[in-house]
Amino acid sequence: MIVLDLLGNTTFWAALLSWLVAQCVKMLCLIATKRKLDFSLLVSVGGMPSAHSATVAGLATSIAWEHGTGSPIFAMALAFAILTMFDASVVRRAAGRQARLLNEIVGELFKAHRLSEKKLKEFLGHTRLEVLLGMVVGILVALNVHAHWD
Repeated sequence: MIVLDLLGNTTFWAALLSWLVAQCVKMLCLIATKRKLDFSLLVSVGGMPSAHSATVAGLATSIAWEHGTGSPIFAMALAFAILTMFDASVVRRAAGRQARLLNEIVGELFKAHRLSEKKLKEFLGHTRLEVLLGMVVGILVALNVHAHWD
């Protein structure tokens, strides 16, 4: 019964499809810029647009549609979206920059000493533009979901 309820939940589909559209747009951007198809982007973090931002914006937009912007559940979804987008553009981006610097330091040390060649993941966060466009994707997808499924 829980699965059937979830499958009929428009807000679930708005969030999931927002994430999926953002991840597919990332693949299309890679094809357009590097003429390369990489399906690993469907589950990757970082890049244009932010799938995290798209997901939480789609979720908040759907909740606003269903419950109104004055509802406590919308306030919670909005706070969650703002926190997630802030984290993607500030905290995770800083972690990615630190990883890049540490990889450079280890690369220099590796020349003189025997150290692990394993590199840290540098592609973690998002620019503000990537977050903004992810948010726009999420809002548009959620509005389309409700326009066509309600």
